[in-house]
Amino acid sequence: MEPFKSHQGLVAVINRANVDTDQIIPKQFLKRIERTGFGQFLFFDWRFDDQGNDRPEFELNQPENKGASILVAGRNFGSGSSREHAVWALADFGFRCVIAESYSDIFYNNCFKNGVLPIVLDSDTIHQLMDRKQNQADFQLNVDLASQTIVGDDGLKIEFEIDPVMKQPLLEGLDDIGQTMKQEEKITAYELAHKMAPVSQP
Repeated sequence: MEPFKSHQGLVAVINRANVDTDQIIPKQFLKRIERTGFGQFLFFDWRFDDQGNDRPEFELNQPENKGASILVAGRNFGSGSSREHAVWALADFGFRCVIAESYSDIFYNNCFKNGVLPIVLDSDTIHQLMDRKQNQADFQLNVDLASQTIVGDDGLKIEFEIDPVMKQPLLEGLDDIGQTMKQEEKITAYELAHKMAPVSQP
């Protein structure tokens, strides 16, 4: 998993509440067994019409959002089912950070396990970011996880809170398996000790 330390990127806005995982990645695309390749199906029903053509009115299809890597969204982002594919699709599309008022708990935790930083900000600050993007098409932010700050290219500075237990593995680029493997020496020693221990007879 790619570590998240500091990221500078173009901002895209989806000003909608209750964006669920069925909208992020529709169920018909969940047959893949890889974690990659889901980006092409991100927000599929919103991005494309019945003929597979881009819907020009959808936010991510607009020219000023091409290449965006920071997504600002409304409240309760990632609600619905527990599918991890939703985060895979966002990451594969190019998003490294999502900033929203609130998230589904499962989606929020899945982000950390897949190298995407989910940031929670209050409603007023979210709308402040949305207004800045509306007024400046190429609006960018620098998100620094170590210092827990968001800095805009227009002088904006925002601090955010994050659980240190969730923060450190993301800084190091460690998913659940990676965190377990940090204890490899202790695990090996434990296994050897129990393998060599005599078996007691009844």
